[in-house]
Amino acid sequence: MSNEITIQVNGETHSCSFPTYLPDLLQQLGFNPRLVVVEYNGEILHRQFWTQTKVQLGDRLEVVTIVGGG
Repeated sequence: MSNEITIQVNGETHSCSFPTYLPDLLQQLGFNPRLVVVEYNGEILHRQFWTQTKVQLGDRLEVVTIVGGG
């Protein structure tokens, strides 16, 4: 059974189903997972842990897009 939870992403409230894993959430929100850094509840979350990370009720994420310059 799927439940809706509320989280904060870049200061805005979003709803998603539970369970949702971090890479799926990023894609749902329109981010390219290869081009972002994620701060998860105040800590930078290393990419190797993304696939194991289930977004929980009340989580706070800051998603920063990496921009290449030239």
